[in-house]
Amino acid sequence: MKPGIHPDYHEVLVHCACGHTFKTRSTIKGERINVEICSNCHPFFTGKQKLIDTAGRVERFQRKYADAKAASEKAAAQKALKK
Repeated sequence: MKPGIHPDYHEVLVHCACGHTFKTRSTIKGERINVEICSNCHPFFTGKQKLIDTAGRVERFQRKYADAKAASEKAAAQKALKK
């Protein structure tokens, strides 16, 4: 690697709007990164995510593939009995 062309990779403090802070490493200039949302407050990671179903698409998908799942489980059970 050529000397002098790579950015400085150092430890920085990440501060979220929810108040959670943690340390990571980055090439950003400065010692602090401010973010609006982090893994501590994001609905996906906290389990509070709401699935918005428009026009019954989720139910239609589940009905469509429920038969395939049942057939797969039945085949696996029959295969286990044959052994």
